Amino acid sequence: MNYLGIDFNIKHIPSLDEGFIPFGIWAEAYRKGASTPIAIAVERNDGHVSVRHTFIHGTAEFSDADYRYVERYVKFLLWSIGGFKVSICGASDIAKKLQKAYSADGERAFDYDFFQKLYERPLEIVDLPLDACPADNECPQPIGGHLDGCRIGFDAGGSDRKVSAVIDGECVYSEEVVWHPKKNPDPNYQYEGILDSFRTAASKMPRVDAIGVSSAGVFIGNAPMISSIFYCVPRERWDEVKTVFDRAAAEIGDVPIVVANDGDVSALAGAMGMNVGSIMGMAMGTSEAVGYVDKDKNVLGWINELAFAPVDLNEDAMQDEWSTDFGVGCKYFSQDAVNKLAPRAGIELDESLTPAEKLKVVQALMEQDDPRAAAVYKDIGIYLAYTVVQYCQFYDIHHLMLLGRVMSGKGGDLILSTCKAVLADEFPALAEKVNVMLPDEKTRRVGQSAAAASLPEIRK
Repeated sequence: MNYLGIDFNIKHIPSLDEGFIPFGIWAEAYRKGASTPIAIAVERNDGHVSVRHTFIHGTAEFSDADYRYVERYVKFLLWSIGGFKVSICGASDIAKKLQKAYSADGERAFDYDFFQKLYERPLEIVDLPLDACPADNECPQPIGGHLDGCRIGFDAGGSDRKVSAVIDGECVYSEEVVWHPKKNPDPNYQYEGILDSFRTAASKMPRVDAIGVSSAGVFIGNAPMISSIFYCVPRERWDEVKTVFDRAAAEIGDVPIVVANDGDVSALAGAMGMNVGSIMGMAMGTSEAVGYVDKDKNVLGWINELAFAPVDLNEDAMQDEWSTDFGVGCKYFSQDAVNKLAPRAGIELDESLTPAEKLKVVQALMEQDDPRAAAVYKDIGIYLAYTVVQYCQFYDIHHLMLLGRVMSGKGGDLILSTCKAVLADEFPALAEKVNVMLPDEKTRRVGQSAAAASLPEIRK
């Protein structure tokens, strides 16, 4: 196969998506003939800088491939690490093109707006010579795994909120309450719900020593900067949003509180359950949610929003309606992936159904061993295998834990077995290194809200 003059090979082509061009596989082939060194530095909050050194071809013949490679590489770094300044070092022509793309009216206008809101400052693309590349300044943070004392664990979901009262690592009370945060523009609605859950858990313990929170979104400190549970809140009221968890905790007492992305908390639950590090959790549900803890069970401070990071270079790939980009993770590892592939397999889905209801139709067919449904799940397993190769180029992964409603039942089993088979066939060394798995029973028992309870360290 060839894309932009670069030959690459994949042995397992998705039967329902023959145009699939896995970014990680193509990138490896591209780099084999590249000899011009460049560096990409991404700066985020608190002076943290992540630097990646790579190579481009640097010739007129491969100018399109060079730009495509760096543009997708930068996009992946932004949505995995986060940042407000990207320095392109040693590739001035590419830097200038990226400056136009990442602007208010450029091709990556959505990304420009997102990161501007996240860090409350404009996203910059800086053109630097290679020898002026900023120094790397990563700082992984130890987080979670604290079991001592009386703790509140809270998981703020989009349709329900879960809270646990945990004493010395044992959950003594938990409850789920239906709420509708995505439909409420007044942040007092969310605040009152959060406070109600905190108070309920507090009433089940003799005291509260710490509070841990898991929630979808991107956080700086405990402040939700981008969060689906505040979807309808106008931006002019965001100062209230940024303090919502801290204010609710203050009503319980002067206790430490830590708020973390729910993907990172899922990975933490896996690390606690299996007593391992270098673990990535990937939840395939409404979208793709990812979290990661390193070999020392620390979080990196990255945003890990891989739902919007590229996995497929096919320019005719399905478009994400929100970010407007093509070939990004949420269309390959979510219910959208199932619903995208099902009609191609000959499964008619009633357009009046919600995406979740469409998924249930395909799942029901899979439970009956329908070969059309099997083709859908097998292709997602192929997507996953090649994307594991890509993710391992950016993360040190020894365990990949698969979660979410797409992974339930026979369909999830087929995704898992197909992914493992493709890795074993084409990438045996990687198959030996990375344990792709479903969560074990011990990990399931830890639970999201209980893992969240372990986030803060109690003040001595």
